[in-house]
Amino acid sequence: MKKPRKIILILIAIAVLVLVGWYLNPGSKTDENQLALFGNIDIRQISLSFHDPEHIAEMKVKEGDQVEKGQLLAIQDLDRFQYAIESAEAKTEAQRQVVTRLVTGSRPEDIRKAKADVKSVEAAVTFAKKELERMQNLVKKRLTSKESVDRARSEYVAAREKMYALKEQQELVVIGPRQEDIAEAKALLKANESDLKLAKKVWRDGHLYAPEKGIIQDRILEPGDMADSRTPVYTLALIDPVWARVYVPEKQLGKLKYGLSAQISTDSYPGKIYNGWVGFISPTAEFTPKTVETRELRTNLVYQVRVFACNPQNELRLGMPVTVNIPLPLNSDNTIKQPCAD
Repeated sequence: MKKPRKIILILIAIAVLVLVGWYLNPGSKTDENQLALFGNIDIRQISLSFHDPEHIAEMKVKEGDQVEKGQLLAIQDLDRFQYAIESAEAKTEAQRQVVTRLVTGSRPEDIRKAKADVKSVEAAVTFAKKELERMQNLVKKRLTSKESVDRARSEYVAAREKMYALKEQQELVVIGPRQEDIAEAKALLKANESDLKLAKKVWRDGHLYAPEKGIIQDRILEPGDMADSRTPVYTLALIDPVWARVYVPEKQLGKLKYGLSAQISTDSYPGKIYNGWVGFISPTAEFTPKTVETRELRTNLVYQVRVFACNPQNELRLGMPVTVNIPLPLNSDNTIKQPCAD
């Protein structure tokens, strides 16, 4: 009687050890109907920072706040940026007037003045010429000196040269500015307009907005701190997408494919199932991570798989341990048709 009882006790002990080992093994468990995988929830995180260095004036949110895409999170001191805009606007407007003046050309008043100057100097030339002729006649009669003739000749030549210069100037006034001068003025205007756009962008960049919907994980700086592109202001945890990061042994890899539906469960919400689908299968193998490593899997290579999850209530958090069950066999269509459909 004692020997059969001892055998029964040994068999019971072996069965208990097998069950305990099966339960404690965090690798994949398979049966004919499903593939069970174990891992943790993972999300993407974004470090948010300002582009240009300046002190922070306002911080709009704090850790734990849920923010929407495009929501204003923080503002820098904008005075210096505003001054740059005003300076650029003034330079742009001044150069715009220069271009307008050159393109419009000479005013009618300028043209009339140039013609009047030419007529005036023509009259002076006529008078100087007659004066020279009179002096030449007088010197022949010895009624004046040769110096008077030379002086009259010089005045005549000077008046004539001035007339030529004013006529050239009149032609330039009628023709208007050179095309090269107009092109140069337009190029400078374009540069000033670009400076104005840049100044306005710097002003806009002094406002920090949420690039995506998420939860503020860390508030790193405070009002008064100097912020620039190298110093993050917030860390934003994205709540969409959320996925379970699990590891599949090479022997089970052939059972997975993209779009395969899955059910995700956690210890935090017993009995609650989150719908999901296989969205990523790593093309390279790696050693089993320490968080899921067992004696059996220490020397085995596994492949990382991301099972994206529907998380409408934001209950799945970063690092949360999860169990992923993928229905088998795969000879039937098990791909998800409408991810996260009600």
